[in-house]
Amino acid sequence: MSSSHMLSYGHTALACAGLAGLLSLGGCSLLAGHARASAPPPVVAQSDTPSPSDTVAQAPQTDTDALALSSDAAEPAAADQPADQPAADQPAPDQPGTTTVLADAASALKASAPKNYVVRRGDTLWGIANMFLRDPWLWPEIWYVNPEIHNPHLIYPGDTVRLALQRNGRTALQIVRRERGPGERGAGGLTDTRLEPLLRSSPLNTPIETIPYAALAAFISHPAVLTSAQLAAAPYIVALAQNHDVAGTGTELYIKKLDAPAGTRYSVMHIDEPLIDPDSGARLGYVAIYTGTAQISRPGRISEGVLTNSARETLQGDVLIPDQRTPTVDFVPHPPARPVAGRVIDVIDNVLLAGQDQVVVLNRGSDAGLTRGNVLTADQAVTQVRDRCASIQNEPTCFHSMVALPTDTAGTLLVFKVYPRVSYALILGDTVPIQVGDHVRSP
Repeated sequence: MSSSHMLSYGHTALACAGLAGLLSLGGCSLLAGHARASAPPPVVAQSDTPSPSDTVAQAPQTDTDALALSSDAAEPAAADQPADQPAADQPAPDQPGTTTVLADAASALKASAPKNYVVRRGDTLWGIANMFLRDPWLWPEIWYVNPEIHNPHLIYPGDTVRLALQRNGRTALQIVRRERGPGERGAGGLTDTRLEPLLRSSPLNTPIETIPYAALAAFISHPAVLTSAQLAAAPYIVALAQNHDVAGTGTELYIKKLDAPAGTRYSVMHIDEPLIDPDSGARLGYVAIYTGTAQISRPGRISEGVLTNSARETLQGDVLIPDQRTPTVDFVPHPPARPVAGRVIDVIDNVLLAGQDQVVVLNRGSDAGLTRGNVLTADQAVTQVRDRCASIQNEPTCFHSMVALPTDTAGTLLVFKVYPRVSYALILGDTVPIQVGDHVRSP
């Protein structure tokens, strides 16, 4: 072997040894990155304390200021990659306190997306994602919530969401943790607490919600659609104590068709309008609105009970459904698995024009492929007008009958409760008011 070949062989051996050492240190994160490509976004430990450079809420403008890509989204180097490729093109892990949500966000960004945004109390994950992205559910790590495991991707007031220009030229969407002071709770971490005399205390720094749960809490915890057969068999309030017309918390109730021991709890439901499918004309059920919780105090032919809490007025004729509450869990917004097309058939509380954070009923359910968390687009119903053309001395110059006007997108809906033929959806955002008859479709 010539001396030049031996020198080349020596350099190659040293390079391989160095590469093996790097792989032994970074192999876990590299393999984890491949696993995450085919599985739900994982829970990755992140530091709650950002480095000094991370506390600046400005989007980098030059390559020297750019932060490296998250190791979650790092692209493995090709086997035939040139050895002289600049090191700046190689993605590196995020700095402490920074989480890259989308490594290549340029094509998904709204034209109006800000360069950075400081999270405030009252914000929701959906609202922030919608501020930056055309399709908010493209923010996968934010929607991934596992109640069993600490999630470092929860966003807290004071954190900064920003666009960062990477060293490889890509624009990334990142979260920069705010540095937390003594006594504050970090992203799941516990801190020392100083006890002081207070009337009532609550956490000052809790993660923001995915969506506004207060708008749909009653619908999640209680039945929302009842069939004719369920209504016919259900116990009902035959009278209110002292001839009251309306019952509130503490009011005594007289209940008929009830066979249950003392202490049993029931959800009291007010039956609203029937749900009619505009496509088939079939009756899909009845809207059931939760009014309160009743507890049986004395069983009998006419049982007696008391309204232990009240969400709205309870009336004579309201029905009782066994209280079977299910825990509220977070949603993972996502598009339907297959195309869906339906209609808005009711707006809760008989509102004529519905807007953000209001609840609507759709004439599509699990039979059409809908699941909890599906995101749908609402379009205005087609409006037809008579085409009179131009008129001369009040006489039309043509005899066209009707013409359909162009329709606009009305808003975005999140399906949160699904029945076989009906589902409930929350209006996440609207460009024009949503009303009965509007169309819904896969986004």
